[in-house]
Amino acid sequence: MFTEFASWSGLIASLWIVLGVAIAGKLYGSYSHINQLCSELGAAGSRTEKISPVINNYPLAVLFCIFGWFVLESSSNLMESSIGWLIIAHGVGTLIAGFFPMDADPYTETPTTSCNIHTAAGVVMLLSLILAPVFSLFTEVPDAFKYFTGACLFFFFVFTLFMASEYKTRGKIGLYQRLSYGAQLVWLAGYSVILSGF
Repeated sequence: MFTEFASWSGLIASLWIVLGVAIAGKLYGSYSHINQLCSELGAAGSRTEKISPVINNYPLAVLFCIFGWFVLESSSNLMESSIGWLIIAHGVGTLIAGFFPMDADPYTETPTTSCNIHTAAGVVMLLSLILAPVFSLFTEVPDAFKYFTGACLFFFFVFTLFMASEYKTRGKIGLYQRLSYGAQLVWLAGYSVILSGF
């Protein structure tokens, strides 16, 4: 029973974050999903600083780690094992990012130590879900899933470029962050479905 749950935990995590961010956004008040980063929900001094990690980061960290464990248990070679460890790293990064809030102003020139740790955890999260899908291209998955993986990576990079541009202009950074991370989570959900044998 637990193994079956673990096989679906990647998909569950991908759906959970959509609901969790929506709920935290409602509790935040005047929050803009278009113009604000997801991390601002748990930023220092925000109305949802304490509740956002409880709704999002902590349960998501557990789900990511469970799915990473499942991938490790199911792996038959080093490449597949590496994907499992990368997903676990993503879970650990999610946990740390929730424990150490970012500064209230994402554009501050002198970030606090907590914000620097949060950012470092975010980099781990970012890189782990870039490398994991790349590694999956070299495993025994259906060709259709490899094309799907390529599409997810393509959209991730496109939306990330838009996000970087919007950050400079202080524009719709929230929208493109969601689309960028969403492309990564769509891949994770797909990988969960593939491994579950659906």
